[in-house]
Amino acid sequence: MAKQGLILLFLFLSIHLFSQEKDSLKIVSVDSVAVKKNLKKMARIERRELRRKKNIRPYDPLAPSKAAFYSAVLPGLGQAFTGKYWKIPIVYGALGTGVGIAIWNKNRHDEIRDIFKDRLRGITTDRFFDQENNREILSESGLIQAQRQFRKQQELSILISVGIYVLNIVDANVTAHLQQYNLNKNLSFVPKVELDTPTTQPNYGMSLRYNF
Repeated sequence: MAKQGLILLFLFLSIHLFSQEKDSLKIVSVDSVAVKKNLKKMARIERRELRRKKNIRPYDPLAPSKAAFYSAVLPGLGQAFTGKYWKIPIVYGALGTGVGIAIWNKNRHDEIRDIFKDRLRGITTDRFFDQENNREILSESGLIQAQRQFRKQQELSILISVGIYVLNIVDANVTAHLQQYNLNKNLSFVPKVELDTPTTQPNYGMSLRYNF
């Protein structure tokens, strides 16, 4: 009986020790997973911080003036200087559209002007005169009005193109100015409205928060 008791005691202790070892292994495995997650999270934060620091340019008080000068010399060059390369196609697309419309209106104006001059000389072979029925499709007063309209549209297109050119300079200057500041997403300045419980009157205020 004593031997059987010792054997049962030994089995009980073995099972107990095995269960404790198994539980400790589980704890160690859970801890190792948590450590790996924390390490990955810290690595992501570190990479994000390195990218942020990489994008911050050293302070240069002449950078805005340089960017504006480059854009004035060659549209889009200031955007390249500030690293906003995606804006260059927009600048040239807008300028090209304005200049193209201005050229088209100038060509139409010159064409109508030549037809009007031929009419004054008695030449009626233009496309606005019906040769078969010997009648005007567009009269001389209509030709004058068409010239004024095309001239007006040409001047408006030129004005818009000049505005786009100036906007290109302003954009490069403002972008260079903003790049001088270190913008931190963790720091926020938020307006806040709270209701006073006894009087139900709104209380206005501002809150400054920093996320660690």
